[in-house]
Amino acid sequence: MKKVLSLIMVGLVAGSMWTSSSQAGETYVSGNIGIVWMNDIEFQDNWTDDDDRFELGTDSGIALTGALGYDFGTYRAEIELGYQANDIASWTETDPGDNDPAENSTGDVSLVSLMLNGAYDIDLEGVEIYPFAGIGAAFISFDDASLCFSNSDEFRSKDAVALAYQIGAGVTLPVGDNVMVDARYRYFATGDFSFDKPDANSNIESHSAMLGLRVGI
Repeated sequence: MKKVLSLIMVGLVAGSMWTSSSQAGETYVSGNIGIVWMNDIEFQDNWTDDDDRFELGTDSGIALTGALGYDFGTYRAEIELGYQANDIASWTETDPGDNDPAENSTGDVSLVSLMLNGAYDIDLEGVEIYPFAGIGAAFISFDDASLCFSNSDEFRSKDAVALAYQIGAGVTLPVGDNVMVDARYRYFATGDFSFDKPDANSNIESHSAMLGLRVGI
């Protein structure tokens, strides 16, 4: 399913980049800020023959994006730099014999993403709604993850790089000359990534509600 979604998004981005419009194009910059909720991050361990798993839970966090794009009239293409961070709330073994949440779990999970996005604008008498999709890379950091399990000393800080993709929808409202307020929902996910010490793999999924501005330049 993830491969299918990735192919769909590549197609949307390619269409946004190469489809011409009868209207004159416009360059723009945009910025958004909002709240992000991460799904529980489930790790599959690779150091035993058992199907051991452990889950990391997080609190709600902050999401930021900034983009430079080109508006073709109906289609838009943009390069986006994003950041999201969530505090670690719990660490749970999913082994039926040991499934109590870890106490005093601390630290945070953060992602820096670089995405190529495509959007399709639908004009409703001044107000625009748009679906969008993107594909790129995410730089993932687990910082100061102090966990009360035997291997926690080897898991305090870890970094990884993974394929990333996102889909969502938004609405824009003009508030000035070449200035629009932008509200959007975004689903963001990464492909699988791996760590050593502990030897485990996982992926990240999140949901964001964001508000910002798009300004023509």
